[in-house]
Amino acid sequence: MDIRTATIEDLSAISAIEDECFSAENAVSAEVLEKRLRCFGDHFWIMSDGGRVVGFVDGFVTDEPDITDDMYEIPELHNESGRWQMLFGVATSPEYRGRGIASELIRRVIEDSKAQGRAGLVLACKDELVDFYARFGFVNEGISNKTYHGGSEWNQMRMCLNTDNSVFGRK
Repeated sequence: MDIRTATIEDLSAISAIEDECFSAENAVSAEVLEKRLRCFGDHFWIMSDGGRVVGFVDGFVTDEPDITDDMYEIPELHNESGRWQMLFGVATSPEYRGRGIASELIRRVIEDSKAQGRAGLVLACKDELVDFYARFGFVNEGISNKTYHGGSEWNQMRMCLNTDNSVFGRK
């Protein structure tokens, strides 16, 4: 198995995994996934097994410190020089679950974000995933008041990679 960034040729496999892993309210369309690949393909990591896509993590980079609803649907908000790596989707094909694929992908995203000099990573997740992300060092900031993606409540979680308090606009 290997991890690489996605290309447009991976779209159908990614879209199938998205549909398998997320409810109809929370899944994004193939059209949005295609826009994401075109706008921030270098921030769309996939795990493949013999060429078959079995999992992915995607999200863009921004200077905005919090996830908002429009970020999920408007890939053009990506700012390559942004300070925060947002994570929008973490998904593993059902037949590959329990093999550590999501964990491997998240570790890679953290490594890449450090190497790129990002201030940190931010994600939104349901209650049942808070402990999973905490194992990597994400801190739960509580229920977000900026995203209701799919009509759900989301916990915003953050991992700071830079110990300089100016990442929050404070010196």
